[in-house]
Amino acid sequence: MTFISQITWWMWILIILIILAIRDILQRKHTISHNYPIVGHLRYLFEKIGPEIRQYFVANNREELPFNRIERGWIYASAKKENNYEGFGTDRDIYQHQHIFINNAMMPFRIDKDHPNTIDKCFLPCAKIIGAYNKRKKPYRPASIINVSAMSFGSLSAKAIESLNKGVKIAGAYHNTGEGGLSPYHSNGGDVVFHFGTGYFGVRDKDGNFSMEKLKQLVQDNPFIRAIEIKLSQGAKPGKGGVLPGAKISKEIAKIRGVEVGKDVLSPPSHSAFSNVKELLDFIEAIAENTGLPVGIKAAIGKLDEWEELADLMLISNKGPDFITVDGGEGGTGAAPPSFADHVSLPWVYGFSDLYKVFQKRKLAERIVFIGSGKLGFPAKAAMAFAMGADCINVAREAMMSIGCIQAQVCHTNRCPSGVATQNKWLQNGIDVPLKSVRLAQYFKTFRKELIEITHAAGYEHPCQFNMKDIDVNVDDHNLSEELNKTYNYEKHPVPFNNMQELKECIYLGGKSQ
Repeated sequence: MTFISQITWWMWILIILIILAIRDILQRKHTISHNYPIVGHLRYLFEKIGPEIRQYFVANNREELPFNRIERGWIYASAKKENNYEGFGTDRDIYQHQHIFINNAMMPFRIDKDHPNTIDKCFLPCAKIIGAYNKRKKPYRPASIINVSAMSFGSLSAKAIESLNKGVKIAGAYHNTGEGGLSPYHSNGGDVVFHFGTGYFGVRDKDGNFSMEKLKQLVQDNPFIRAIEIKLSQGAKPGKGGVLPGAKISKEIAKIRGVEVGKDVLSPPSHSAFSNVKELLDFIEAIAENTGLPVGIKAAIGKLDEWEELADLMLISNKGPDFITVDGGEGGTGAAPPSFADHVSLPWVYGFSDLYKVFQKRKLAERIVFIGSGKLGFPAKAAMAFAMGADCINVAREAMMSIGCIQAQVCHTNRCPSGVATQNKWLQNGIDVPLKSVRLAQYFKTFRKELIEITHAAGYEHPCQFNMKDIDVNVDDHNLSEELNKTYNYEKHPVPFNNMQELKECIYLGGKSQ
């Protein structure tokens, strides 16, 4: 004891370092630590904090992916109602491949003192009514052209889901549940689109198959559900199933999803409720008949042969989905292997243009509400999407950023530092739900306001009036730009639109008639 008491603090440090060096030399798992005892640990430390160093100190404002610093900053400032302008001209390379140019009119569209956008600068509903063509019992016109995309409770935290739902209520938008089922956190007053995939979470029987009775009961008990979306695939991992580990299935998640606590749950790559396009069409009609709600499908786009078959059947039967959500192969909030996220399915602009042409050449485009989902949460990109034929925009990661996501890119680890994509209670406690819901709503309102201003600058009243010739895009490395119709080889079908006042007076706006 006397000897130990005589050891000074620096000698303790030396002893610890010697023990660590011996341990490094004896271990065989890490070559660097073995060959360079003690010092080798610095390599692993720098590797661990490297992403943060690059994000905050090394990468320039336009360099990062999936969202660069300027894009994130615009979302944060818009959500906080701060100054989101930039001065001294753009720092973007406007000759870069795929850069968007919106052709402004000589005379902008002028609104009078009684115009809906004079009264409310953010009023921008969908120009089409979902379910109108197919005469569904409960048609729905989204009151906002920007809405929250499919993100499940389980992948996102309870407080994040609650913030998003309360935010869409303030903004007059809708909230897609994602395939994790309808949770109490989705039930705070916002319009909801109920989404399910191959696992049929929330509407599955004890064997994991789809249950029509459960869906009917769910819709009856929750009148704020405005539409049903069937997920065929998603941009992050199209054609790939997944496993929800039993360790992640709490009593709450088990109850919401209709699964067993602590038992692994498989989401297969394909549906058990249908196996071909004809059966999919029958499935859509059965759900619409039993619930009275509009029914749509969501998919990332690759091969077109089955889409051609669907379009042909729609033409023959005069039936079909009320809306189609096109997801971009850029990926999203869903975790996926790099081989899928990087290479499987087309980016949004290519996938959407290919799919739209399938329906447009059969004169079916007017029947369908097309929803774009794939990094479109910026007004200029939205203008391009509308010019290509989109009728609404769904945003996921942009919505997450509006409530505090910092793009740490650790969504799949359950260690999200902002509390948005984690089930860790301590990390979730950092989310102030009333504050974050207002920020989501403000981001949506700012987005709509700026898109309206761009629309007026182009000489139109509503973005549905954009056509392919209104947008140019850089198409190669020789600084040549082409209008969208020449780039993607089609002309958008005109969307029926009279004026904004007519949309404001629509009985189906925001589900008012339901």
